[in-house]
Amino acid sequence: MALLTARAAAERMGIGYSTLKQWIRQGKIRTTQTAGGHHRLSEAEVDRMLAHNSPSAPAQARTADRPTGLIVALSGRNQLRGFVEEVRIDGLLGQVRLRIGDQRLTAIITSDALSVLKLRRGDSALAIVKSTEVMIAREADQPARPARRRRRR
Repeated sequence: MALLTARAAAERMGIGYSTLKQWIRQGKIRTTQTAGGHHRLSEAEVDRMLAHNSPSAPAQARTADRPTGLIVALSGRNQLRGFVEEVRIDGLLGQVRLRIGDQRLTAIITSDALSVLKLRRGDSALAIVKSTEVMIAREADQPARPARRRRRR
């Protein structure tokens, strides 16, 4: 059973760290404490909270749909943001299972594509659905742009 730090669990659930700490203090979420008094959450508890809160929390879903990275261009409009739950490679093909809220989505893609994406368990990824096909994408962090200076004439 893998244990997550409070910050990692909050990020995975799409909520603020302070919100998660309040839930812990109020007893809304079960944790394990380390010898130093730090809270750790099991993945099962995070899954339980995601399943419990997803139907009744449309605001949370809206923040999870907000783009965080950069995809240069893509024609598919049906994009589902989720977390990589499992990655398997067997020969030429690979299998990626995403957790999207309380749902699971499995995609079969080439092992070369998986090598390029470098997906690992717990990573954030997008499932892009186009017609009967599902594509998997990974967003790159946007580099900070330096402020533009105006030229004096």
